[in-house]
Order: sequence, then structure tokens, then C-alpha cells
Amino acid sequence: MPTTPSYPGVYVEEIPSNVRTITAVTTSTTAFVGHTRRGPLNRPVRVTSFADYERRFGGLTARSDVSYAVHQFFGNGGSVAVIVRVAKDGTGREAEVTLDSTEGKSECPALRVRAKEPGAWGSRLRVAVDYDTGEPDETFNLRVLHGDSPREYFTGVSLDPGHGRYAPTVVNDGSALVAVEALDEDRPDPSGTVSKPFAKRLPDLAVELTVKIGDVEREFTLFDPRRDGEPPATVTQLALLLERKLRALPDAPGRRAFAGAEVIPFGQRLQTVAGSTDPADVVRFVGECANDLGLEASVNPPVFALTGGEDGDPPGPRDLIGSGGTGLQALRDVDDVNLLALPELAGYDSVDDIVTVLSAAQLLCEERRIFLLADAPAAWGSVEAARAGIGAFDSVRGDHAALYFPQVRLTDPLTGRLRSFPPSGAVAGVYARTDAERGVWKAAAGTEAVLAGVNSLAVRLSDRENGLLNPLGVNCLRTVPLVGSVVWGARTLAGTDAGGSEWTYAPVRRLALHVEESLHRGLRWVVFEPNDEQLWQQIRLNVSAYLQDLFQRGAFKGNTPRQSYFVKCDAETTTGADIEAGIVNVVVGIAPVRPAEFVIVRLQQLAGQFQL
Repeated sequence: MPTTPSYPGVYVEEIPSNVRTITAVTTSTTAFVGHTRRGPLNRPVRVTSFADYERRFGGLTARSDVSYAVHQFFGNGGSVAVIVRVAKDGTGREAEVTLDSTEGKSECPALRVRAKEPGAWGSRLRVAVDYDTGEPDETFNLRVLHGDSPREYFTGVSLDPGHGRYAPTVVNDGSALVAVEALDEDRPDPSGTVSKPFAKRLPDLAVELTVKIGDVEREFTLFDPRRDGEPPATVTQLALLLERKLRALPDAPGRRAFAGAEVIPFGQRLQTVAGSTDPADVVRFVGECANDLGLEASVNPPVFALTGGEDGDPPGPRDLIGSGGTGLQALRDVDDVNLLALPELAGYDSVDDIVTVLSAAQLLCEERRIFLLADAPAAWGSVEAARAGIGAFDSVRGDHAALYFPQVRLTDPLTGRLRSFPPSGAVAGVYARTDAERGVWKAAAGTEAVLAGVNSLAVRLSDRENGLLNPLGVNCLRTVPLVGSVVWGARTLAGTDAGGSEWTYAPVRRLALHVEESLHRGLRWVVFEPNDEQLWQQIRLNVSAYLQDLFQRGAFKGNTPRQSYFVKCDAETTTGADIEAGIVNVVVGIAPVRPAEFVIVRLQQLAGQFQL
């Protein structure tokens, strides 16, 4: 704010800078769209490591080319990926279980628990219910287990919609595994065996009890004054005694049904649960003594198992393309996606299906400034097949895509055998590694572009064979002695010798996309500013500062900034008519560095002697 002088002296006033920083956007965040073992359908999820992918999408599976592509992406230097799980329409089902309640006059369904994501993985989920809460007559605890491991615990929830911890609200907002639906206001029955209420004064506990868990039956003395000291005076003390006695009983080989048994007191009741997560391990107290103590009032399994989960089938072309936020269209609202891989396309039998999906993918890439890494069809088993088949891609020869051939052969971590895989995942990792080490303007090709983990290539190419495919816009993967398998091409699909496109090379196209997206975001502050010379000067200053940084890092050719880029925003670019229409025009020119694709060495033999 301006300073108002009120006394003789020196005043210090800070003036904000007119330069607004234009931040460079990401360059190598890769989206993978296709079939996975688990995960939310048609919802983009960002992962930062393959371990993260395993947690969210279930890891490697032979039915998912996406899973292997993501594994190769992170193995080759990738750092951030966006995964969109897609399944064939009408396939896939969530596992679920319905918990009943006998609190009312008759048994009725109380709570439906459903896995949040479709897939067979949900059939490994288990839920357990107990009443050990601050309100044992009104609320309950819900525990969610995956296999034998407890994962989530929701305490003091209720099926009363007016309660502050209404179960559907608490669980559905807080759980990553399940969603619940209230079917009644009565609580679901607790897990395990629940006793009748004990009187304020406990009965004679010096009795012989018989307990049966699953098929194993054991006998024991509940209270022995010679060994157990003072008799329990409260239900809580009785629970500790009974739990200790159960855990001391010999267990079946390889089981923890007795050793891990729990006895939970609530109110004046006891809940006894087997230490196993096998629903068949039901705790039963049998005999007259058990009946006298009220230990066989209600018998349930220790956990309630979710069932019916089914994996979806791999998506077809229409499923991959999607509509209304499904398939590829799910990426429309995702920021910071720079590369796109569709590894499942390589396995399609129909070239028409491949081209149809690639066409839709390129439209998305052009709208969202994304670069597509396309895999050559797996059926291209030779150079002749590639030359014969490339003509089918003439309708999708855009400058926002690059095609890679042949497939890579790696050791399958699941079987230990060599398998062929689409190369887009590994190539995307090389792009990410090159961007981090050199910059987006450096071609992700050459002896530095080593494909880590690749044992060999499905088709071994010679220089002459490479020379047949390169002019057709096919980027070849080659094996270089002493180096290994490398990317040996950097052309876009539009970069054929016959096409003459100005976007022949992938790094040039990607640099332009990077500049466009950075300026698109960095100039948003201009909207609604007064459209005059002061604004134009600020725009020139801000854009020039951003391009100068790229120039200093080697993104442009030329020895001086004047030779490398220009920014024009003045009365010539923005006329009076533009000002009346609320338009400001900015013209930016850059001189990208094109890769040295052909290195020609000329040797000359000298005749005679030259004296220095």
C-alpha cells in the first residue's frame, strides 16, 4: 500500500514485482489404461512406485498387460503413473455379505457389507462384530480383515440414522476396502459365541467345561482355587480367566483356533471368538455346566466372510475408448498426464480394432497435450510383417504419437520364464529417465536409452532392416553390443520421409507440448486484467523469463536468446478490434534442437607429406 508520510524521516515501501513465475509442468507422468486385478473401475489413481501399484491394483497377473507395463515403467526410471482400470462392460462383481440381527422380535437382515471394488480379491475379506463399546446396548464395533490380517477397525457405530456415528457414513467415508448399507436399525449379531447376561453375583465357577472349536473338542476346569487364586468377582475378570484357560488348551496342528482365542466382556455378557479367521471355527460350549453358566446362548462364526467377488474380463475396444468418464475418457479431468500407454492393444487380433482405439486416443492426446506411446501389434513377427502392416496405420499418422517395434522379452517374475511384452511400459520409463537426466528436448533414444531388465528382443534387427522401417515412422528397438537393448528411434507417427511434417521428431513435439501447457497454466492470471500496454509488457517479461531458463538449459538451438526464441505481444498482435472483443494475442517462437539422427563421418586420405 502507498505510504502516507506524517513526520520528517525516511520511509521504506515494498513494491511487488511485475514478474509472475511460470512454473514448468511435468513431462513424464504416464497414464496406463486397461485391465488390472483389482482397483476402482474407470477412476484414475496416481501411484508413485510399483509397491504402491501392488497395494491398489493387486500386482502382476498373467491376464493384465498393464501390470507388466507398469512394472517395466518403474524399473526403467519412471516415477509417477496414473492407472485407469477398465473391464469389459457387464463383467466384474463385488464380494458381499449380509449380517443378520436377532435383537428384534424375529431374525432380519441388518447390515450389508460390500467390497468397494469388484474382483475375486474381495472374497478374501472378512468382517467381525463385537459390542465392546461405551454404549454396549446400542452401538457395535466393526472390524475388517483381509485374509488373516486385520486392516480396519470402526468403533462405536450405530444403525440409527440419528446417531452421531451412523455406520454407513463412518465406514463408507473411512474405509478403503468396504462399503456398508443399513437394512434395519437393529444391530447385526456379534461374532463368535455370546453368553446370556450374568447376574451381579457370579455363579459357582468351579465347573468342568467342554469347548468345541471346529472339529476339535477339549475339556478344562474353569476355576480351580488351588491354581487360580481368588475367584473372579466381575464379568471382566471372568473374561480374562476364560481367555487364559482357552489359550492354554492344546491346539490342532498348524492352527491358532485355541491359542489366539479372545473373550470380550460387554455389559454383563461374554463374547468368545476363535483365534482363527476360518468361518468354520465356531466356538461351542457344550454340556449341562455350559448351559448353567449361559455360555451357549448365541453361536456365530468368528468372522463373516464376503463371497461372490468376480474379476472383470479384459476390455474390448469400446471399453477402452469409453464414454462419459469411462475408459480413456476418464483422463479428461486429470491434470499433469504427459504420456499415454495402451499395452493391451498389441494383443488384439484385429488391426481395425487397434486403429480405432488409437484414433480415439490421439484425439484425446491432442485435446489434453499428451503424447501417445503406441505398441506395434504382436503379430508383427518380422520386418516384412511390419512393412506390410504399417499401411493400416496411415489413418492415425498424427504427430502426438510414436510407434515402437518389436516387442521386448523379459523374465516373467510370476513364472521365471522368458516372455514377450509390449514395449510401451519400458519405453515410457526411458522417457521419464531421459527427461530427468537431460530434459524433455533430449530424444529418448541412443546408447543412453537402455531398456533395463530386457533380456532380448522378439525380432533382432540389422542396420539395413532398421533403415527400411525408420523412413516409415516406425521406431525400432535394437540390441547394441556391450550396451544391451536400446531405443533406436525418435520419430512421431507423422514423421515419415514422405510426409515432410515439421513434427517429425518426438522430442520436438514433446518440447512444444511442454511449452504450451506451461504457458497455458502460467498465464491464467492475465484473465480479466486491463488489456493495455502495461499488461502486454508484463506478459512479454514473464514468458521471456520462462523461455530464458529453457535456453540456458539447452532446450533451444542458437548462441543467443535472440536466435533461440522470441515473444511478441503488442499493438500489432492485439489490435483495437481484439481489445474490444476482450482478446490479447501472444506470439511465441522457439527454435528447438532436432536430434542428430544421421551422423555422417567423411574421411580423406592425404597424399604426400606436409611440413609444419
